[in-house]
Amino acid sequence: MMKLSQIVNKIDAKFIGDDVEILALNSLQNAKLGELSYCDSQKNAKFLSQCGASAVLIKHDMLDLVPSGVIAVVCDNPHLAFAILSKDYAKELFVSQKAQKIPISVEVMPNVYIGQGVEIGEDTILMSGVFLGDNVKVGANCILHPNVVIYNDCIIGDNCHLNANCVIGSDGFGFAHTKSGEHVKIYHNGNVVIEDDVEIGACTTIDRGVFESTIIKRGTKIDNLVQIGHNCDIGENSLLVSQTGLAGSTTLGRNVVMGGQSGSAGHVNIGDFAQVAARGGVSKDLKGGKKYAGAYPIMELDAFFKLQAKILRLVKKS
Repeated sequence: MMKLSQIVNKIDAKFIGDDVEILALNSLQNAKLGELSYCDSQKNAKFLSQCGASAVLIKHDMLDLVPSGVIAVVCDNPHLAFAILSKDYAKELFVSQKAQKIPISVEVMPNVYIGQGVEIGEDTILMSGVFLGDNVKVGANCILHPNVVIYNDCIIGDNCHLNANCVIGSDGFGFAHTKSGEHVKIYHNGNVVIEDDVEIGACTTIDRGVFESTIIKRGTKIDNLVQIGHNCDIGENSLLVSQTGLAGSTTLGRNVVMGGQSGSAGHVNIGDFAQVAARGGVSKDLKGGKKYAGAYPIMELDAFFKLQAKILRLVKKS
């Protein structure tokens, strides 16, 4: 924890008001008293009016949007300032001694690491090389294959099947950028929550949220070599085929199908029962119940087939 007077010295900023103590960083939507948030664009300004933070990092030209009772910390680049501070407020890698809860029915093979405060459900199997970080919870009747890594504070539901070398809860790919082109890491303090009856393929990676959770809802099946970015929300019974890549804060409705090598830009929403064909590139919100194809722009599948047929006819004529 630091006082605002210490914080502004680290990030070349200024504030007017009480020199309060900042206990944590948080998003505009969820920040509480004692916490610091940031707003770096008009897109996020809509959350300022209801912000419950003690202070907020903000540009000078947005000062009039800060509600009364919230201290404005004025800086040139709030996103960069937040990234710099995220290191000081990052979670500890290890916690002090905390009891584990591991029933006798759990099968633990050689060379498994189980951290402090880990809880495991009945009849779960941990194969050789599994790593469970501090405060991880794994449900009943799960199978964790060799070298599965689950970082601290992540939660796995019942009847989940995690194949070899998948990584759950690593930091997301988040960086702020200086004027001189350097990249400053954003430390992630959220986690990953995987609900019941989920299967995760070999060598798949699912990043933890920045503040909140990356969520994989019940019944979803994820193939090998899939990348799911921070703060994604994957709906129930969805199917993600090999080499799919979802950028941060992508939301999938229920029973969405993402074909092989398909992907999304960040902050897009794909509706219930939508299907994206192989190598489809989702750069905008998609309505549910439809089939889509195409790298850019993506379009409904029938339109995509018609376009390809027209292109083929033009090629033949030439």
